[in-house]
Formats: sequence, C-alpha cells, structure tokens
Amino acid sequence: MTSHKNIQPTVFVIFGGTGDLNARKLAPALYHLFMDGWLPEQFAIIGTGRTVLTDEAFRDRLLEGINQFSRSGKANADTWKAFSGHVVYQAADVQDAAAYEPFARRIQAYAKEWGTQPNVIYYLAVSPDFFPVIAQNISKSKLSADPERTRIVIEKPFGHDLESAKELNQLLGHIFTEQQIYRIDHYLGKETVQNIMAFRFANALFEPLWNRNYIDHVQISVTEQLGVGDRGGYYNGAGALRDMIQNHLLQLLCLVAMEPPVNFNADEIRNRKVDVLRAMRRFTPETVRESAVRGQYGAGWMEGKKVPGYREEVESKPPSNTETFAAVKFFVDNWRWQNVPFYLRTGKRMHRSASSITVQFKDVPHCVFPTETAESWQQNRLIISIQPEMSIRLQVQAKRPGLDMMLNTVDMVFDYKGTYSNEAPEAYETLLLDTMLGDQTLFMRGDQVEAAWDLIMPILNSWEGRASQSFPNYSADSWGPEVAEALIARDGYHWFTLPLNGKK
Repeated sequence: MTSHKNIQPTVFVIFGGTGDLNARKLAPALYHLFMDGWLPEQFAIIGTGRTVLTDEAFRDRLLEGINQFSRSGKANADTWKAFSGHVVYQAADVQDAAAYEPFARRIQAYAKEWGTQPNVIYYLAVSPDFFPVIAQNISKSKLSADPERTRIVIEKPFGHDLESAKELNQLLGHIFTEQQIYRIDHYLGKETVQNIMAFRFANALFEPLWNRNYIDHVQISVTEQLGVGDRGGYYNGAGALRDMIQNHLLQLLCLVAMEPPVNFNADEIRNRKVDVLRAMRRFTPETVRESAVRGQYGAGWMEGKKVPGYREEVESKPPSNTETFAAVKFFVDNWRWQNVPFYLRTGKRMHRSASSITVQFKDVPHCVFPTETAESWQQNRLIISIQPEMSIRLQVQAKRPGLDMMLNTVDMVFDYKGTYSNEAPEAYETLLLDTMLGDQTLFMRGDQVEAAWDLIMPILNSWEGRASQSFPNYSADSWGPEVAEALIARDGYHWFTLPLNGKK
C-alpha cells in the first residue's frame, strides 16, 4: 500500500451528505482512515443536501452514524473532535447551478489556507436520477476545470440498461476524462475479493491448474436473509439481475476468469476484465430459457418471525413481476475456459446471508482405492468465502486416522481471523483511499460497464417481455426456487453451501 505521505491535500464534497450511504459507510470509512493515519494533514469534508443544517448539527448526524456502524464501535472523543474539525455542511439544491458557487468559494478558501491547490473528490451518494444534473452543474460552475486534481465518484446502478449506461458514459465523457471517473463497486474493495488476484498470481501452485483441463465448473453465490425493506421503490424497478449480477457477481467472475496481467497497472487489469466480458457467450431468446431462471419470495418465517412476501412488502398493483432471485449459467468462450460452466446465483430472503466462490476441480482420472475406502469421496474444491467469514479453503482427500485405509474430505484453511490479529478494513475505506491516491484498479471503466450490460440485456428483455405465472415461487428462509436447482441439476451438479464457520 502506498504511504499516506504521498496523498495530496484533499477536499471531499459529498452529495447526499444527509443520506443513509454517508451515515452507514462513507463517514465511518473516512473516520477510520483518519484514525489510522491515512488521511492527509490537510483535508476537508463538505457534506451537502437539501436540508438546512448547521455544521454542528451535521457533525452530530455523522457521529451518530459512526457510533452505530463503525467497525470499531463508538468514536473516541478526542479522535472525533480532531476529525470533526475538518467537517462542514453546505445546504444546496443540486438541480440549481447557482447553488454550486459556495463550493467553489470554500475550495478556494482551503487552497489559500493550505498554500496549495487541493485534489477535489465529488462523491455522488444520491439517487441515480441526479447523476447527470450534478455532473452538468459541476461543469457549469467550472468545478471540474482542473482534470489533474478533480475526480468524481459514482455509485451503482450505473445506468438502468445498456442504452442508459452509454448515455451516462457519453455525458460524463464530455465533462471528465476517464481517469477522473471512479465507478464504485464496493464488492471489489472487500479484502477476500482483492485476495483472489494475490492467490492466483502470487503463487506458482494454482495458475497451471486454472483452466478447462483441470476445472470442472465454477459457482459464485451471493445470498441475503434480508428482504427489500425500505429499498422497495428502487428495487421494484431493478430486480436481482440488475441489482447484483450485472455488477457484483460479474465482477467476481472476471477476477476468477481473467488472464494474468502483465503488471498491476490499473488499465492493464481492467483490460483483462473486459476481455473476459467480451469473450462470454451471448444469449439468444432460446438460450435464455435454458440458462437463466428467476424467482420471487413469498411469505414465510425467518428466525422465528413471520415475514411478508415481496408483493406485500412493496404493495404493488398489479402484482409485481420483479425477480428477487436470479440464477444464470455463463460460458467464457476462449482457450482457457471453453465449455467450463460458471453458475451465478443471488437472492433475497434466503436461508443464510453468505457470499462465496467455489471452484470445483475435475475428478482424478483413475481411482486406485476400493470403493468402500472412500465413502465420503468428493472432487477437490477451492472455496473463497467473502462473507460472513473471510477465508480460502482447499478441500482435498486424506486418509482417516486408523489401521484401515479410509479416505475422507479435509480442509486446508486460510482464514483472516486466525492468521491476522488486526481487523480488516471495510471495503469503502480501501476504495476511498484509492480514490485519493488516483488508483483506479478496483473501479470499473466505462467499456467494462457497457460490456456487462450488453451481456445481460437479452435476459432482461426476455423477462420483462413475459410475466412469470409462478411468482412467488420460493418461501422465505429457503435456498430459492426449484427451477434454480433444476438449472444446475441438468448438468449433474448441485449448489454448494458452506456450513457455518466452515464446520461440517
């Protein structure tokens, strides 16, 4: 990691400063960066929103969020006092270009006080509807005039479909250079996700096996116990395919499937990811029916509590056709991965919240042991657990202790808690630091976003063009609809679920 001494004086302008994302993620992340010595000595955080607040009232809001959501618990009084002295608030209507003038005055005041022009990071923690108008008003107010010192961070969703993503890319491209645009996907900031590249490319053991000759198939699974909650308005227009697979899960697939980069340069790594997306087999209306399934949860019981079905939660009339579960079988048509299936699934109101990648290797070509010696025989698996535990485990066959030759599956495990005493940073800490450093390795490039949308558009068009007659088709606290099991069972596989704490 680059030393904090290389970080230039920085001003953060957080649009949506009074919102949930800032309270839950951004403010706690910035506070931890400050606490750990990663923020420059000269920095400022300008929060903005429609609500009229004093600086002190805004700081109180941030402190409440930090006390509730920080990974280290309640803020230390002295540390908070030092940190909050860098925080101010500016009420503004983001749709009014004149409201941006105070930002310019504040930034210039900091430049005069610090004796140098600071880097300025505009963080759009707002509804996607406001992305274009904020970008345009930043330009009109000449707040993006210095491309070397100005950056814009945009949360997902980046577009609603391929055409809207292209339009947003085009609009941003007229105002900013690609090097200024940071399209954030918080999954890429998670420690275990970053470790995929280290695991693959820093060890001589696995890369020679990382291909169709040795790998049988790959599963990527992100499941959530929660329902849509207060996100119903957004989610009902999105669904699981847009909300999770188009970005998070396809990003994980790219990390697993990409070719070794020449170096750790941001564009080199992102080039390799785009190569994967462009090599992926395209869907036709016929193959959508064979390779993609969807579901919507009904009412049920979660941890002893009665929970409503999706349609009751969003109170939609007519009944909503939005999927809360999606499973898709992908293929990467290149030399390395030809005919190796990648199974991706995600869903809400599932039995457990967990994110994992499972690489199943092919069976041994010839088993020398009698059948009765291997009653629990299974193919070797590499399991990368992203959450709730952070671990990488290799499942292999070994002799069971005893006088007879009996085999069973054992785990060779690397887990963060057992290996490192220091707590892993939150994803937003990593991504905010990279934004300050100007490192775009963990951020999506424009062509990468468009390639991902292009891949899933046939599925979206197919699903939106025909209402599902089976919704709801899975109950709360289940592992999803039966059609998802059928999707993978047709190929002779089943979905893997890692037992709690990795215990069998």
